[in-house]
Amino acid sequence: MEISIGELSRRTGVKAPTIRYYESVALMPAPPRSEGQQRRYAQPEVSRLIFIRHARELGFEIDAIRTLLALQDNPNQPCTTADRIARARLTEVEQRIRSLTALKAELELMVKGCSHGYVATCRVIEVLADQGQCKPTAGVPLGRAVHRRKSNAIDEIDPDK
Repeated sequence: MEISIGELSRRTGVKAPTIRYYESVALMPAPPRSEGQQRRYAQPEVSRLIFIRHARELGFEIDAIRTLLALQDNPNQPCTTADRIARARLTEVEQRIRSLTALKAELELMVKGCSHGYVATCRVIEVLADQGQCKPTAGVPLGRAVHRRKSNAIDEIDPDK
């Protein structure tokens, strides 16, 4: 079974430009080509791309995914590295949850403090104008987790990941 990049995209839910990006950063092997130079894929590439997509959905970065793929390619070794990578990601998620929880609390205070009067006395405008009124939690400025990266969208081409 050989399929085109379009069919691979349809089967995995990953857009063709992202598939080509994954090839360029060596997450996906360079595929063989047809006589017309069209990329051709088989079932192992479908499975590999599904693995990559799922890892991206969970927020793993490209280097971590590369390591996890190498582990998957050599299944007769201890899983301590995979465990370490997953634990590090869990720690990042927990920090993000703390940061988002603090952000939510601050936004709730802003909204609660709004008297629905005039802009001159609006708590939302006042707090946004004076960042010192926002209280960072655990050394992480409010909103950093939200603005740190664009998204975890699997179809985003992001060379920093």
